[in-house]
Amino acid sequence: MSRTRTALLAALALVAGASGTALAVAPVDAGIAAVPCTVDYKVQNQWDTGFTAAVTVTNNTTAKSSWSLKWAYAGNQKVTSGWNAKISQSGTAVTAANESYNGTLATGGSVSFGFQGTYSGTNAVPATFTLDGVTCNVDGGTGPTDPPDPGGGTKVDNPYSGAKVYVNPEWSAKAAAEPGGSRISNQPTGVWLDRIAAINGVNGGMGLRAHLDKALEQKGSGELVVQLVIYNLPGRDCAALASNGELGATEIDKYKTQYIDPIAAILADPKYASLRIVNTIEIDSLPNLVTNVSPRATATANCDTMKANGNYIKGVGYALNKLGDAPNVYNYVDAGHHGWIGWDDNFSASVQTIKQAATAEGATVNDVQGFITNTANYSALKEQYFTINDSVGGKSVRESKWVDWNRYTDELSFAQAFRQEAVNQGFASGVGMLIDTSRNGWGGTARPTGPGATTDVDTYVNGGRIDRRIHVGNWCNQSGAGLGERPQASPAAGIDAYVWIKPPGESDGSSSAIANDEGKGFDRMCDPTYTGNPRNNNNMSGALPNAPLSGHWFSAQFQQLMQNAYPAL
Repeated sequence: MSRTRTALLAALALVAGASGTALAVAPVDAGIAAVPCTVDYKVQNQWDTGFTAAVTVTNNTTAKSSWSLKWAYAGNQKVTSGWNAKISQSGTAVTAANESYNGTLATGGSVSFGFQGTYSGTNAVPATFTLDGVTCNVDGGTGPTDPPDPGGGTKVDNPYSGAKVYVNPEWSAKAAAEPGGSRISNQPTGVWLDRIAAINGVNGGMGLRAHLDKALEQKGSGELVVQLVIYNLPGRDCAALASNGELGATEIDKYKTQYIDPIAAILADPKYASLRIVNTIEIDSLPNLVTNVSPRATATANCDTMKANGNYIKGVGYALNKLGDAPNVYNYVDAGHHGWIGWDDNFSASVQTIKQAATAEGATVNDVQGFITNTANYSALKEQYFTINDSVGGKSVRESKWVDWNRYTDELSFAQAFRQEAVNQGFASGVGMLIDTSRNGWGGTARPTGPGATTDVDTYVNGGRIDRRIHVGNWCNQSGAGLGERPQASPAAGIDAYVWIKPPGESDGSSSAIANDEGKGFDRMCDPTYTGNPRNNNNMSGALPNAPLSGHWFSAQFQQLMQNAYPAL
């Protein structure tokens, strides 16, 4: 995976070769002195004449109030623009210095920045970096410059880079059958394994092996990513009812032996070694153990039970451990969304909870290739017309009713900050992020074209916000939503891909009670007449009427999503 740092046990230097990995000289005495600093340099995306790169610097010496990182290119690379650092270049020599907001670099602390550049010929990783004149150990380089992974080898840094993504033929057929649906029916979406029966196929539908076989056909001679949703924890979805699962709160052994173990066995089949398999691990689970447990007003009895019995922690840890064994499998753990865990009392605690799971049941942080935000949700990717630092009439945007003291206004800023917090808490410095953009476009006639009036802070935020939900806590079949950014690799710093994990057109839950054998309950948040609960500050639900069970096809929603797509279809 090339995400873990290599500790130098003797002074050495390895010149970057075809693999793009480079280690710089680091003096080590008889007491094995600590490496003074580590630089993780990753080429995230590369095309004929350009590339983007992400750099993370870790300081192992005295805390700093400012910093300057320097390196020199062996080729003709030129930095054209950057973010989170002041970057200048003279000839082959590059200097990246802190911005005013990220100069503090504690002992053991890390800081990340990125840039875009041009090149021709080769794009080798620089062999030596210095932080304030001190030579650092270098980790990284694995990226688009590497030869393709033939399967069974080391994981690539970003599985989406240079790869096509699997188009689920079952979803594609439903989309194509809708008027106008052929415009998006060729988009890749997630394959949801939301019950034990889904492994072999439900009601004559495709099972996991059938999907992987079809993926081999789609792959051809290039690389291909298959996106799976691992979603069947005991006591699943403890804070809601619409997507409750088949397993009771105590059925952890059944989860392990009848669900995870069979999936792991299939993924380990050498037949599928040439596929890059991305697992989205258990959405709507771990953050519930932070936000929806006692003594909080948003607590539910079911979430209290799952926190007490530890089966969310055990289940996710077991899944990470077993599924992460195959070298072509990449695990991304669900990280909620900014409107759920973007507050000061939720943010770091959610990372801590995920790390607890990532080190349970034999798993380690190296079994986590990244995190995913906004899965099956509606949070806007980027709020264009206001920032968290704006103020109106002496009141901060954070004081507005919409933001409500959150630290983030949108998913991109949240995901980038979540990644940095995860690194700070011990996840690998090259860990990546995915953002589900399947339903967060918010286009159409209701989309603002500029900032709101500065009458007061609420008018300013409400007039300019892209996200048109009644409340940021609303999650079920939202009225007015649209398709978001199309799936793409390496779209922004620290982001491995924008993805459509939730297949557009599949319902979040039924708008009235429907008897079923899928273990799915009726959640009032899916009822358009519901007046809310503490989790959405007692606002209307904003849900569409006449919705079917979660996961079932919802034609009216699909048509709305296409109509309000942004970018427009």
